[in-house]
Amino acid sequence: MNKKPSQWLPILLMVIVVAITRMPGLLPPNFSAVCALAFCAGIYFPGRMAWWVPMATFLGTDMALNLYYKYVHNIDTFNPATLVFLAANYAVYPVLIWMGRKFTPKASFVTLLGGGILGAILFFLVTNTVSWFFNPFGNPEYTKDLAGWIRALSVGTSGYPPTWEFFINSLTSGGLFTGLFAGAMKLSEAVDAAKEEAEAEDEAEDPASPEEAPEEAEA
Repeated sequence: MNKKPSQWLPILLMVIVVAITRMPGLLPPNFSAVCALAFCAGIYFPGRMAWWVPMATFLGTDMALNLYYKYVHNIDTFNPATLVFLAANYAVYPVLIWMGRKFTPKASFVTLLGGGILGAILFFLVTNTVSWFFNPFGNPEYTKDLAGWIRALSVGTSGYPPTWEFFINSLTSGGLFTGLFAGAMKLSEAVDAAKEEAEAEDEAEDPASPEEAPEEAEA
């Protein structure tokens, strides 16, 4: 599946938007275009690009964030507890890409939007369940029972915003950026289709080939 030159612009837009939304302090926690990129990459990116472009984007931005917190805020972000969270994220990303591969670019905007929201829900459930199960920071609220798991998905730990706020942010950003990316790709495809139609009409109006012109002139 080859992409036309005009379709590379929205792909580049997706990557740039993800990098911007991950800048510290710019947006609320968990409000980013990460899930939307993984899902839309599966839909729109050709071949192996669907896998390596989003994963390279996530890895690059994660490394930049970890270095920022380590050297600017003196926070050790390369500790085992943080790596558990990162491992959970990188376990979900391929699933979101795989989900995107099950959709077609011709699907309706509403269908794609629903898929993006579903991906954000899955990401939240998996990452918070891993946080509860492994409990890398030793939070006493995360007891190994149903109550502890429900707390991880709703209230979270003391001293931090409730996890339901993170869920709302994930859900909103997942839908918003999926809609933005899908809209950009559909617009690009519409522009390409209009150009092709215009070129076809021009050829139909002037069917003579360049080779026929000199022969007609000689006659």
